[in-house]
Amino acid sequence: MQTRKLIVSAAAILLAIAVPSAAQQQPTKTKRRVAILNFEYSTVSSNIMQIFGSNVDVGRGIVEVLTDRLVTGGVYSVYERKALDKILAEQNIANTDRFDSASAAKLGRLLGVEAIITGAITQFGRDDSSVSTGGFGGKYTSKIGLGNVGKKTSKAVVQISARMINVDTGEVMLVAQGRGDSTRSGMDLSGAGAGNSVIGGGGIDMRSANFANTIIGEAVNKAVTEMAGRLEASAGSIPAKAIVVDALVADVSGDTIVINAGSKVGIKVGDRFPVTRVGREIKDPVTGKVIKRVEESLGELTITEVDADSATGKYTGAGKPKVGDAVRSRPN
Repeated sequence: MQTRKLIVSAAAILLAIAVPSAAQQQPTKTKRRVAILNFEYSTVSSNIMQIFGSNVDVGRGIVEVLTDRLVTGGVYSVYERKALDKILAEQNIANTDRFDSASAAKLGRLLGVEAIITGAITQFGRDDSSVSTGGFGGKYTSKIGLGNVGKKTSKAVVQISARMINVDTGEVMLVAQGRGDSTRSGMDLSGAGAGNSVIGGGGIDMRSANFANTIIGEAVNKAVTEMAGRLEASAGSIPAKAIVVDALVADVSGDTIVINAGSKVGIKVGDRFPVTRVGREIKDPVTGKVIKRVEESLGELTITEVDADSATGKYTGAGKPKVGDAVRSRPN
């Protein structure tokens, strides 16, 4: 009996060693900060004209879908699109410059991210021989799964390629690809329900359910999902940077605060920082040198807008902030 107890105890000990706790199984991981530039699509521009009837920016559309996938995955923190567009406009960066590794790395340092993702669309279109002009919108909408396109099998293929660029060295750390296809036959292509919102105004919302229900939309989502999975699997290869912010309040207007630090030090939209005020300074009685500053906690600042040298945010807290108060340490 005593021997059996010892065996059970030993087994329990081994099990405890072999099976880590829930906390050990799910360690806290720091999200890698990335910015994604619009994918280049010149090699498929003729296909895009045939499909949509105009030069639709499918490179931006695919990046919007990819951004949603990466944010949902929780591995990456993706630089906010509106803030990125503003920086690009301020820096007067042309499309041809964005895809050069050196200029992309320079932009990444300006944004305060750890890596820049650039990419290209290498295949985008249908692989079939049955396209009629019936149904809503004529031949162009029938090519994306709208209207009556007959009973033959239709296949859409989308292939994309991305590069992950180290902003410190300009080195390409990773190349990831994604491919998706969708095949329908007969009347399955009829009345997919994309509607005017898909191609209205020369634009296209690839994140909409209407577009996702088209044959080309299905192929896009499959390609992006495959690419997102590969990027997430390689997130650990990106060197992490510790962001330490030591800024001051430069302006206060109601609950809106502007601080004297921005994307150059790594601040991004959504970051939250404590706002404090130096209450008193403790000095060495012999040298008169300040040896300690006692700070009073006022509240919290949530960043809503960022440029290179400043950031704007919404303040919440019991204390009333003023110019000169401190905003420092790492974001929560």
